Amino acid sequence: MTGDSSAARFTVAAPRTAPDPWRDLAERPVTVGGRELRLVHPRDSEALLDEEAFEREEFLPYWAQLWPSGIALARAVAALAGARVLATDWSADAVAFTAANASRNGASLRTAACSWTEPAPMLAQAPWDLVLAADVLYEARNGPQLLELLPRLVDEAGEVWIADPGRRPAERFLTATATPVSGWLRRSTQDRWFPQITLHRLRRRPGPAR
Repeated sequence: MTGDSSAARFTVAAPRTAPDPWRDLAERPVTVGGRELRLVHPRDSEALLDEEAFEREEFLPYWAQLWPSGIALARAVAALAGARVLATDWSADAVAFTAANASRNGASLRTAACSWTEPAPMLAQAPWDLVLAADVLYEARNGPQLLELLPRLVDEAGEVWIADPGRRPAERFLTATATPVSGWLRRSTQDRWFPQITLHRLRRRPGPAR
C-alpha cells in the first residue's frame, strides 16, 4: 500500500526586489559657474530597467544618466546663487540622488517626488519666480501635461526655462507656445557649449489692464 500522493504542491516565489541604484556608482566632475562639482550616479542605467515599473506606468530610468541638457541648464542658472530651490521628479530614486549630490557639493535645496499630473508639492508654494526643466519633452504625453501645469506654477512675474536637445515630441509644445493665443512669450537661444541644446525662456503674456 502506498502513501497518498494527491496532496497539492505549491511553489512560493521569493519577493521581487527592484534594482538597487546605489549598488554600483560612478562619479563625474562637471564645471558649473567656474566651480567643479562632483556628481555620483548609477554606473549603468540599463541595469536599472524594471519591467514591472514600465508595464505599470511606462517608467524608464532616464534620470540615471547625466544629460547635456541638464548641464547646459545648470550653467545657464549658475549666476542665480542663493535661491531657495525645490527639486522634483516623479522618480523617488532621482530625488534621492539629487539630494545626495546637493549635499556633497555644499548646496542647499528641498526635494519632492511628484508627477505633473499630481503636482501638489510644486503648487504648494506657487507662483515661483523661476521654473527650470531639462530634457523633459521626450514623450508625446509630456507636452500637453506641461502646457496644463506651467500656468499654475508661474504668474506674469515668473519665468520658465526649458533646455531641450531637439527631441521630436518637443515640437508640439514649442508650436503651442509660439502664438499669442497661447498666453506665452518665448525666446529661444542655442547653447554655446552644446550646440544641439536650445534653451527656451518663457514668460506669461501680460493680461488686459483692469
